[in-house]
Parts: sequence; C-alpha cells; structure tokens
Amino acid sequence: MVKSLVKKYPIIDYTAIIIGSAIMAVGIGVFLVDAQVVPGGVSGLAMAFHYLSGNKIPVGMLIWVFNVPLFIWGIKELGSKFGLRTFVGFTFNSIFIDLFRGDIPGLSFIRLQDTKPIQDLYKNDFLFLILIGAVLLGIGLGLVFKFKGTTAGSDIVASILHKRFGIKPGQAIMIIDFFVIAFAGTIIELKDLSPDRPALTLTFYAIFLLFVSSRLIDAIIDGFDYARAAYVISDKYNEIIDSILNEMGRGCTAVKTRGVYRNVEREMILTVVPLREVSKLVDLVKSIDPSAFVIVYNVHEVLGEGFRRRI
Repeated sequence: MVKSLVKKYPIIDYTAIIIGSAIMAVGIGVFLVDAQVVPGGVSGLAMAFHYLSGNKIPVGMLIWVFNVPLFIWGIKELGSKFGLRTFVGFTFNSIFIDLFRGDIPGLSFIRLQDTKPIQDLYKNDFLFLILIGAVLLGIGLGLVFKFKGTTAGSDIVASILHKRFGIKPGQAIMIIDFFVIAFAGTIIELKDLSPDRPALTLTFYAIFLLFVSSRLIDAIIDGFDYARAAYVISDKYNEIIDSILNEMGRGCTAVKTRGVYRNVEREMILTVVPLREVSKLVDLVKSIDPSAFVIVYNVHEVLGEGFRRRI
C-alpha cells in the first residue's frame, strides 16, 4: 500500500529525500566537519577544500559547487537517470549543512556544532562522536537512495566509469573515497590542523566512518534482516514437514532433488521463519534427524501470510 501511495504521490518521494538530506547534513555538518573526519566523495572533497581555505568557504556551498558540473555531466552521459531527484538531494543537503553550521548569512546564531553536547563529545568521547556522525550519514543517505534519489558526487562518476570502462560502481566509489580521504589527510597533516590527533589517526576514523555508514545505507535500502530462509535435506523429510506445519505453524515447500553422492532421490524442504524462530527450527530438525543437512541464510523481504511487508 505504501509503495502504491509513493507511486501515486511523488511528493512523498521528494519529502523523504529532503528529510534524508537533512539527517545526512546533521551528520556531516555538526559531527564530522570540525572533527576533521571526512566521509569520502564530494562531501569529503568539499571538507578538504574547506580546511584548505582556513575554514572560510562554507562546506555546503563547496558541495553544491562541485556537484553542479558533475550533475550536468551525468545528465549528458547517462540521460534523465540523474534528474530532478538528484538535484533536490544535493541542493537541500548543501543548504542544510550550511544552515546547521550557521554559515548562511543572517543565521549565524544556529551553529549546532558549538552546542555543549557536541563539544563535550568532541573533547571527551571522540569515537562516539564519529559513530553518531556515521549513523546519521548512513540513515540520511539510505533514505535518499530508498526513495530513488541521489546526492550526485561520486555516484555519478562511478556510473559513468561503469558505462565507459566497465568498472564496477562499488569499486569506483571505493577508489574515489580512498583518494579523497588521502587528500584530506594530507591537507590536515601539511597545515597541522589537528595538533591533538595525527592525520593518520583521523584517516582510520574516516575508514571506520565509511564502514558504518555503508552498512546502514544497505540496511535502510534492503531492510534489517528480520527473517531467515532454510533449506533442509534429510531422509526423514516427511516427519520434518509435519513438524514445521503442526508444531511451528509455518508453511514450507518440498522440492524434488537427487543427492549425487548416494544417488538418492528425496524432497528438499524450503521454509522461511522469523529471526526469533530460527533456533526452534534447527532444534526441531535435529531432534528428528541429527544428520540432517540444514542451510540457513538471510532474507530481506518476505511477502505473504505471517510476515509484515517492508516499505
């Protein structure tokens, strides 16, 4: 139902993209810029030039300036794929970053990065500060991607490299982020911008940031794992099927298979259970056939009776 509403009312998409851009902006502008831990991509590049300018050029403005030519290049190379949603994404992200940091004329009183909680974290719990920034960055960017938007930057470059040279987007983004982080670290080291923490230490924090945020992006897009699928191969498949149906109240599917090693034909059982019932399923199977072969793996969405639908 939610998906049909989104398709019918695209304003929901744009609202979610703007909210995601705002959350992402808090992570970057409030938690990461002054900590000098760069997230890679255009945001990290903008932070590097922000430091290079002696903190005089606002980060959000730099992000927007860097993204405009990439946006135009993306439309030229890839067509309407990088259209209005992308423009909305990186524009609002840039505006929100400068807004929250008090870099918009007339709104300099905001400066969320100077509030007592943020300063306390910066001085006394730097790792937790970076972790919060990573979480906000991942959630925000995940929302933008979930509702078919992007924030331009390295996404466009990666897509063009994939189209022209066949480089996988994930590899391209990883290479881009590596060079951006190295560039920012070099600037911090040469200008001695962080006397309390060596540039190499901040680089390690940046890698940690990328790992956490990327995992959260995947979780927002695909959903947190909430169910498991299991393949069960056993000579006692009829008993196991009866137990799954009657004791667990779950459905299952029997697939005709042939075991190559013993050349035995039998039915393989496929079933899906909520995360909390995995151990119950395994115990049930093992109680019937201790030598049963069980494969359990993650699933991100299950449509059908007994399972809630994801957005």
